[in-house]
Amino acid sequence: MIATMAFGLLILSLIVQIVYLFKKADKQERVSPWLSLVAGGLLLVEIVRRSIAIRFVALTGIFESLIFLACAMAFLIFALRHFKSTKDNKVIPFGASIIALIFLALASSPLAPSDVKPPVPALQSGWLVLHVSFTFIGEVFFAVGFVSAILQLTTKSEEKRRNYDRVTYTSIAVGYPIFTAGALIFGAIWAEKAWGVWWSWDPKETWALITWLTYTAYLHFRLVRKSTSRLVPALVIIGFAIAMFTFLGVNFLIKGLHSYA
Repeated sequence: MIATMAFGLLILSLIVQIVYLFKKADKQERVSPWLSLVAGGLLLVEIVRRSIAIRFVALTGIFESLIFLACAMAFLIFALRHFKSTKDNKVIPFGASIIALIFLALASSPLAPSDVKPPVPALQSGWLVLHVSFTFIGEVFFAVGFVSAILQLTTKSEEKRRNYDRVTYTSIAVGYPIFTAGALIFGAIWAEKAWGVWWSWDPKETWALITWLTYTAYLHFRLVRKSTSRLVPALVIIGFAIAMFTFLGVNFLIKGLHSYA
């Protein structure tokens, strides 16, 4: 019920944004960020409620992971209206809202059973909580970079392209170290505690590394080579697609040590 209420608020937020997208006035719309904030708060309550029920942080299943992603996305949507580079932009929060809604829609699908069950012993580790939460927070910033990279590739205005490039770079620059800490560092520590090895080339580990290498390539071309090629924002789009495949596709298509999660 709580997640459904959050879903309704995000839909309402999206409707408000659509109305303002078609308005020619440059006046900043102030309603949808607060709707996103309340939706994020409700999802946080749901995470806390489930955590109390299972006596562990509710981050060990696909449903809980999707709720966490949507929650973090909703909070970031609210924050976007307070950043200098995005506060007057209507399209980036709109795209981010669509992604948050997709996460919640998947959470309500048969792909993500919502049963409240304690995690298996191997998952009951503080390192796992750090691993998962940091990875997902990094991916939420990647999602904003994904939206701005699409806009960067499609806009015809050179000024807008530079602005979108700045948002893309900032999003990846913030998300990259967080993702690195979560997916690689904390993940390796948890793997050693749970399985006795730091790295086992498990399918999810391998695809997480591919995701990291893709964003590393973006930062290399953007910072070191200072490339203006269209390939640079395209790497951000590809990186987010790989990140989502790592999160969902690997779970259902490739069996491995992470399958029970």
